[in-house]
Amino acid sequence: MNAARWRTSSYTNSDGGTCVEVADGVAKLVPVRDSKRPDGGTVVVSAAAWGLFVAALKGC
Repeated sequence: MNAARWRTSSYTNSDGGTCVEVADGVAKLVPVRDSKRPDGGTVVVSAAAWGLFVAALKGC
């Protein structure tokens, strides 16, 4: 994960908010972490599962 390119949610406020970051460029996986605690651990899900999750959120 050291070489991962992390990006913060576009919904994060100027104080860092209570959002997540995801890493791009990891083949077939999406690493996710707390933007306030980047050293606090990472959850890794399959790209397919992440796509379903995002699609479900957009449907809300």
